[in-house]
Amino acid sequence: MSETATGVQQVKTDKELYSYQQGAINQIFEKFETADEDYHLLYQLPTGGGKTVIFSEMVRQYLKTHKKKVLVMTHRVELCRQTSQMLTGFGVVNKVVDSKADLDDQADYSCYVAMVETLNNRLNDEKLDISDIGLVIIDEAHYNSFTKLFKFFEKSFILGVTATPLSSNKELPMKGNYDELIVGETIEALIENDFLARAEVFQYDMALTSLEIGSNGDYTVKSSEDLYSSPVMLEKLLNAYEKHSKGKKTLIFNNGINTSINVYHTLNAAGLPVMHLDNTATKKQRVQILKWFKETPDAILTSVSILTTGFDEPTIDTIILNRATKSLTLYYQMIGRGSRILNNKSKFTVIDLGNNNYRFGPWGADLDWQTIFKSPNFFMDRIKDDETLEEQFKHEMPPELRAEFSKSEEVFFDIKTVYRTATSKGESSKVVLERSIIHHAKICIENSEDVYDALGLAKMLKDDIDNRIQTYAKCISRSTFNFVHWLKDDYKKKLNAYLRQNFDEVFEEIHGHPPEE
Repeated sequence: MSETATGVQQVKTDKELYSYQQGAINQIFEKFETADEDYHLLYQLPTGGGKTVIFSEMVRQYLKTHKKKVLVMTHRVELCRQTSQMLTGFGVVNKVVDSKADLDDQADYSCYVAMVETLNNRLNDEKLDISDIGLVIIDEAHYNSFTKLFKFFEKSFILGVTATPLSSNKELPMKGNYDELIVGETIEALIENDFLARAEVFQYDMALTSLEIGSNGDYTVKSSEDLYSSPVMLEKLLNAYEKHSKGKKTLIFNNGINTSINVYHTLNAAGLPVMHLDNTATKKQRVQILKWFKETPDAILTSVSILTTGFDEPTIDTIILNRATKSLTLYYQMIGRGSRILNNKSKFTVIDLGNNNYRFGPWGADLDWQTIFKSPNFFMDRIKDDETLEEQFKHEMPPELRAEFSKSEEVFFDIKTVYRTATSKGESSKVVLERSIIHHAKICIENSEDVYDALGLAKMLKDDIDNRIQTYAKCISRSTFNFVHWLKDDYKKKLNAYLRQNFDEVFEEIHGHPPEE
């Protein structure tokens, strides 16, 4: 039996509220009862904390005690449907206002769910009566697209909910649209109380200075695709997956469709179970791919953009960030896709191939959201740029390669320090590479019986050589592709020549005797 024909029905729901969720509802309702009717309140809760559960129960309680209606806004069609289903599960009869909706019966409903762009069109066409809307709830409120609708709800209490109360546009801070922020449970608290899984992060020192920043403040798709579609980066992704997540269900985030397709071909050629998904897929294709992903234990899904919000798959074991981002919100959204707990799942793996962990700090760190809300520019301006980040990296040989040089105490050569020392003495910058070649030759000879062994080890130093050349090019402020490519080739030729000409002499210096004939 329904309490009102199209308001709240008495139904049983399996969505039991946790104490922190009920506490949040009490806090929000207290503000609702004491603040002005046009108050704008923002509520923060980490991905996986149950924001939709919280505001669905709020809608249920609101409609039982108030005579006004409720509108819930989302920024995507899928979120509209999911929100509508959740509200229905709480006994809230609701109408989805999409592009195909018949609004002739709108007066019969007390709750509407609408996507922002569709709602904007309906309101501008005066097709939807909002004169009796008392409460407006905005899901994923950090998106700026919602703000253009605020003018329609000047007498409504607006509740925005988000995991990250930080606008992607520095010119449109959230404090300009909301009067107050209420901060919910922290990620660490949710982990400690078994509501979220803990992230085990494997980060790589990535050279990203070739990436360009677009007008939206994040890295451009083109520069990202140029870098992440390269054979070197694709191989790094494959190796990272095989080392840390082989056989685990894995979701990969890319910045660009071409990159994702290249990732698909690379992993498929390696005999791995992988599929690709982007926003050009039909609804039927998407359903089929996500069904396969859910049902296949070791599935790998390489994707672009569309699975950052409104996608919950608790069986995910690994998240691979095959991209860099300047967006704290996107960083938290991507990793959050793996944080859902399931059965005995208490942790998940994150492979960071974009220096994101260095840029923002660990996922789940105790961020001061109140300060970020009030002073977003202060927070954003403190994020280090790529060049500054990379200056802190110390290139390390992979363990399997380091084993080939086990007789050498030190295989690292500090190009930057050697460059600064040389130039301070008035020496030519060329001596830096000459000394680097001598060092490379020394570690090759230390681990060889003859010149042919040494030449073989020199071939294995390709990545190490590339790293030293890239660092040197930055020191002398010359980093054009052709110049760097020429330096690498020239370096390898000089290293091989040095080994052939000086092997016997250096070997005897190291071992105290000449090499055996």
